[in-house]
Amino acid sequence: MASRQQIKGRIKSVKNTKQITKAMELVAASRMRRAQEAVNRTRLFGQLSRELLSRLRQLVRVDEYELFKTRPIKARLLIVISSDRGLAGAYNSNILRLYLSQLQADKKAGIDSHSIIIGRQAASFAAKLKSTEVMGVYQNIPDTPGSNELLPIIRTVVDSFRSGKVDAVDILYTHYHTSINQEATLIRLLPAGFETVEVTGDLGVAEFEPSAEVVLEVAVLRLIETQLLQTLLDSIASEHSMRMLAMKNATDNATELVDDLTLVYNNARQAAITQELAEITGGAEAIK
Repeated sequence: MASRQQIKGRIKSVKNTKQITKAMELVAASRMRRAQEAVNRTRLFGQLSRELLSRLRQLVRVDEYELFKTRPIKARLLIVISSDRGLAGAYNSNILRLYLSQLQADKKAGIDSHSIIIGRQAASFAAKLKSTEVMGVYQNIPDTPGSNELLPIIRTVVDSFRSGKVDAVDILYTHYHTSINQEATLIRLLPAGFETVEVTGDLGVAEFEPSAEVVLEVAVLRLIETQLLQTLLDSIASEHSMRMLAMKNATDNATELVDDLTLVYNNARQAAITQELAEITGGAEAIK
């Protein structure tokens, strides 16, 4: 059995760890609230962008436009969104598991796999793989991504699709439902409007000026950028939510461990006192 001094040292160590996990929980909670607001502000616009692409696909012969062309898939580009830091529960492992399954599916189907990696965790994972060509790695994406972060990714994606290097582009990200419910998800980014979305509201009868063709040419890149932005915001909100929950669980576990160690320490202390009393009593009896 450990000595009282060793138990006391363990209690101190666990308390220090508890302070760290509690601080990380509070920081993650604060960042999560801001990320939630960002997701909610843009989610409706992201949905409308998908509906608009579907509506334009109905009105225009999109096969004439490069970003809408549907080709047999011989090569696919995967955009993988992970985090730069760990300690976020199953956030990174879920997305990496989905990533690996997609690579295996491509290999089985004879499809060449290419990847764009967002986040240090996925970058470390992809560096060990031989089944994919990594076309770019992006790290330190802020909680509110702007043009400086999005445009280089969009250029790489669009140029690769237009040149025929890849025939499809998919995004692997963590969809944010609630603070306790997130899901590793795959959506198709290109060809644009590939996913048929139900057109709601007045968009189904809206008229486009000067024409649907002009709107399509001008707006398609912005709509694609909006979809990428939405997946990033969802992933960021999911990361902070899962980190907050993981740190809360760690803090609760530390509290329970401190209580258990304190009980062990008190029992050891009581046993030592009882032994000392027994020795004193035994010595007194011997003197008599």
